[in-house]
Amino acid sequence: MQINQCVHTAILVTDLERSEHFYGTVLGLSKVERPMKFPGSWYQVGEYQIHLIVALSVHGETKNEKWGRNPHIAFLVSDLDAAKQQLLNYNCLIQPSASGRPAVFTQDPDGNVIELSQQ
Repeated sequence: MQINQCVHTAILVTDLERSEHFYGTVLGLSKVERPMKFPGSWYQVGEYQIHLIVALSVHGETKNEKWGRNPHIAFLVSDLDAAKQQLLNYNCLIQPSASGRPAVFTQDPDGNVIELSQQ
């Protein structure tokens, strides 16, 4: 087997409108059409997609106090300081990378961990 590309990540969410606000407005991702009938939304990130899928509950609790040691999705940003300020403007909690590298972690409304790091 040779895997050539990762095409999407599916993330379970409990409140689609709240999650669309986070991924579309706070993170600024572009929403794209989806051919599915069950509730959810898709967002495009370059050649990659984030698939939000509505679930009755989400069991992705942040278990480690260092958020980067939990399951997470990572995005590269061109200006980490601007990204941090945008998260703070939307009252999102942030945690710097424990390694000291230029990165921060935040959580979506359901507690899914998101990493933002500088290119």
